[in-house]
Amino acid sequence: MAKTDSTGSTWRYRWARRQNVRRVSTFRGAEAAWRRRDDELRRLRALAADFEGSAAAGAGLPLELAGDEVVLWALPAAQLVEVRHTTVLPAPDLTIAPPSAPLRPRRPDGVRVTDAGMAVITSRRLVLLGGRGRRDWAYGRMTGLAHDPAAPVTLIQVLDRRRTSGLMLPTDAAADFRFKLTLAFADAIEQRPAVLAQLDELIAEHAQLKPFRPAAATPAQARLSALVPGGRRSVAVAAAVALLVPAALIESDPSDPTGGAEVAVAATPAPTPSVVPALVRPAAPPPRTSPKPTKAPRPSPTTTRDPRCGAPTNPLGYDFCGGTRIRRPAAEVCDWFDCVPQFWAGRGYLVQCRDGSVSLTGGRSNACADHRGVRRTVTK
Repeated sequence: MAKTDSTGSTWRYRWARRQNVRRVSTFRGAEAAWRRRDDELRRLRALAADFEGSAAAGAGLPLELAGDEVVLWALPAAQLVEVRHTTVLPAPDLTIAPPSAPLRPRRPDGVRVTDAGMAVITSRRLVLLGGRGRRDWAYGRMTGLAHDPAAPVTLIQVLDRRRTSGLMLPTDAAADFRFKLTLAFADAIEQRPAVLAQLDELIAEHAQLKPFRPAAATPAQARLSALVPGGRRSVAVAAAVALLVPAALIESDPSDPTGGAEVAVAATPAPTPSVVPALVRPAAPPPRTSPKPTKAPRPSPTTTRDPRCGAPTNPLGYDFCGGTRIRRPAAEVCDWFDCVPQFWAGRGYLVQCRDGSVSLTGGRSNACADHRGVRRTVTK
């Protein structure tokens, strides 16, 4: 038997069930994404703490090591690339940033492959043992270093070489190579603690973004707008039409029928001067009642939206008037606002997109990317 409320209806229970299924699904997706990033940061932290090499790791390689030089990492599949046009690369730094998008196995424009072989990271240099010879990039002579954000290509500039060159690696090995190259460069300038501190800070910041389980929706929270096809949007459109139609009718200022009769009488030739006043005067006082008194009591749509500056009615105190940004919205925010899919997976503050939905990606470069961009910030 279906559960019913005091009115004998079941729609409230169906609404609560749909809301709970959607909330749990969104929460699980956000939690899985958060956990993957957390595991990756902790893996990098452990690797940075234990990243060491040995002279024995270079055994069998056609590479002569200096007295205190050790091999840290080697990859047998790498390609030597060169840039046709000279460019100025940014100075090497120790910034560790998550990849913005998966790397694509393509060669950027203006870059040509000149050799292939084994890439070796040592404590002093990056080396390519290619078929045409050996190419070295000593850390102490590097003046520029850049990782392509879309392709698995790393370009390097050094003091003793005019043309910019670098390595192109398999997409699945590029991220690991870049991180280990950063660690090797940090060791060369004695800045390994700075990398560890940066990772600790990233882990702490990520811990604050952990999604929390939303509260369960109850049948008592169901609003009558859930019965209308389209929900809150349909109700909002109907309310806007109800306000705009009377305004349009009043602004059009239609002619009074009595005034029309008066004009007709005045335009009719009068037989005697005494008859014309008799016909015109009785109609003169009542005909053209001014519509201005009718305009005064008309409610202004702007006035009704002023307390929230256009935000929907909600008990959370959220509005568009400007104030404190909302980074941890209430669990029931999607009951009052139209949330985007995967809302709880967002990492940022609450914003309204241009299509009317709200997203938790404020401050990010891809905020509301699938919803025509950011319109304004939701504040409290």
